Amino acid sequence: MTGSFRSGAFRLFRALILIVVVLLLIPYLLTPLYRVVDPPSTLMLWRRATGKRVEQTWVPLSAISPALPRSVIASEDGKFCTHHGIDFGELRAAIREADDISEMRGGSTITQQVTKNLFLWGGRSYVRKALEFPLALWVDLVLGKRRVMEIYLNIAAWGPAGEFGAQAGARYAFGKSARDLTPHEAALMAAILPNPGLRSARRPGSGVTRLAGIYQARAVKLAPRTECLKR
Repeated sequence: MTGSFRSGAFRLFRALILIVVVLLLIPYLLTPLYRVVDPPSTLMLWRRATGKRVEQTWVPLSAISPALPRSVIASEDGKFCTHHGIDFGELRAAIREADDISEMRGGSTITQQVTKNLFLWGGRSYVRKALEFPLALWVDLVLGKRRVMEIYLNIAAWGPAGEFGAQAGARYAFGKSARDLTPHEAALMAAILPNPGLRSARRPGSGVTRLAGIYQARAVKLAPRTECLKR
């Protein structure tokens, strides 16, 4: 009886390990598919599953004003075109400034944010970061910079009521297509990315306006370093 119990427990443990391995491999197997398939974010899927509004129109990067990806790089990830998914310099600086991972600010690249939004969950934890780092390197390698940016601009939350992606965000904030955004409007959209529920490009406060000015000027300087977005 004891031997039979141990044998059954071992088979159960082995099955659980296999399930965990399969779950861990799924993002790596899905990533190549996202070279040609336009993916939703986990937040979008969750909102749809719970009956909440999701407004999104996928548009290719070529149909988005070049000012928007440049402004996003200026605000979120200045070394986007040169790192391989993780900016280790920024990461080390963020770790030094934080006593705990829950207090860590910055250090997360656009590729890491795409990885989190497609495959993982929000919040800060060592487990999520441990899963995120190697997967971000894989996403950068397999998808490339242009596709990573295209996905990011199409799945980012850009409004307070389920507006996802640059097209829905631009229409909500300015009543126009993402193709027609001016550099200032693009900078305003970049300035609200951390929290579009509290910040507004439609009715920007002084803080958002100030940040937009900084990002607009920075985007001009960074323009020569965004060659990776070209075909």
